[in-house]
Amino acid sequence: MVLVASAVCAQTPGAVARVEAGLRPAVQIAGEPEARWSIQERLAHHKVAAVSVAVISGGKVEWAKAYGVIDATTGVAANPDTLFQAASISKPVSAIAALRMVAAGQLSLDEDVNVRLLSSKVPPHSFGKPVTLRGLLSHTAGTTVHGFPGYAADAPVATAVQVLAGEKPANTAKVIVDIEPGSTWRYSGGGYTVMQVLMSDVAKKPFAAILRESVLDRLEMTRSTFEQPLPESLHTNAARAHGRDGKPIAGRWHTYPEQAAAALWTTPTDLAKVLLAMQRAHAGEAKLLPTGLTREMLTAVKGDYGLGWGLRGTGENLAFSHGGANAGFRCFAFAYAGKGKGAVVMTNSDSGDALASEILRSIAAEYGWPDYKVETRTPLSLSAERLSAYAGEYQAPMGIVAVSVHGKGIRIEMGGRNFDFQPESDTKFFPVTDGAPSLVFSRDADGKITGFAGGNLKASRKE
Repeated sequence: MVLVASAVCAQTPGAVARVEAGLRPAVQIAGEPEARWSIQERLAHHKVAAVSVAVISGGKVEWAKAYGVIDATTGVAANPDTLFQAASISKPVSAIAALRMVAAGQLSLDEDVNVRLLSSKVPPHSFGKPVTLRGLLSHTAGTTVHGFPGYAADAPVATAVQVLAGEKPANTAKVIVDIEPGSTWRYSGGGYTVMQVLMSDVAKKPFAAILRESVLDRLEMTRSTFEQPLPESLHTNAARAHGRDGKPIAGRWHTYPEQAAAALWTTPTDLAKVLLAMQRAHAGEAKLLPTGLTREMLTAVKGDYGLGWGLRGTGENLAFSHGGANAGFRCFAFAYAGKGKGAVVMTNSDSGDALASEILRSIAAEYGWPDYKVETRTPLSLSAERLSAYAGEYQAPMGIVAVSVHGKGIRIEMGGRNFDFQPESDTKFFPVTDGAPSLVFSRDADGKITGFAGGNLKASRKE
């Protein structure tokens, strides 16, 4: 039995029911029955304890609903007010607060951040260009440290300054600059931690207090906090973190002193208030940010990333989004800048990312989004004998990757996860599992498979 709690407008029950029953894959194989699942089915399939959803339509939150339990061991039902870790969705919310400081003249987008940093400094580097707030916000500052594992309940917790220095009890490396600032995009939670310390130094306030005053209270986000650890008073209706096996993480959840990068606890409804405020600011309402800064925030700096948000589309289809992945939590926020449409999906499981994508595709179909459409593909037909040539063990930087024949394609097992692929050609396979890139296999002069590459992954066949 899946427990459900909701806040639904009277005129939308049909839409809600269709979304709940219309989850769908990223890829539909031509000629096969159309795949459709219910939220309840996919919660069980992905071993996700709870998922909470808020849908924006017509420039407002049309409905919000939660499914499942906050803790697999207690069976307590989740509801729309249940807190989840937003993980890296903390970044764009923190970016808004930083840009409000820019608007107030407290910070500059293009000044060397070391000018105003007091508690810590960006270490010297040889590239001849300064690290700026614009670079930190857009992941183009050249700073290191991709993300953070957090601190278990029984572990000593580092300060943000210790995190930057890589000093005990920090559990990540020192944040340095190892590529030329402004030259390329590289995701850096370390850079956002530099920004966190900068904001606190300039405002002379704890980071959580800055965000409370600047963003959370202003948008009436009453079920949100950047405080770490989570205050005891909020524990009762906070979702517990769960692993890919569906089992709860010891100590309920991890603590993140890297507040700008990963610390926000919130609900989909509260996060939707951020998306709505961005839409209104983009349209000219300056309650949150001046329109000029909002549009700058939603302008790509390098690749498809602006000042805190990932971007896709142009013109009326311009959309901004961000995902989040903390220990035991996966979530995603997506909205159109000018359409008054969007959604937030939050889960308390390491396997929640695929479920979130399936739900977003269902929402997109119901509400007529131009994104998150199912792609229909026709795979190349290969015999089981030909497919078996790809099977075996491959050595990748993170360890052994196992490839096996699965149905009319192949399956890759990596890091405790299975990814399914279908053949596009003799050497190229396209993914049918969310979150996987296309794979290209290599052969030697005799035609034997020697390895494969896809996305950031390269693997060589073991003999």
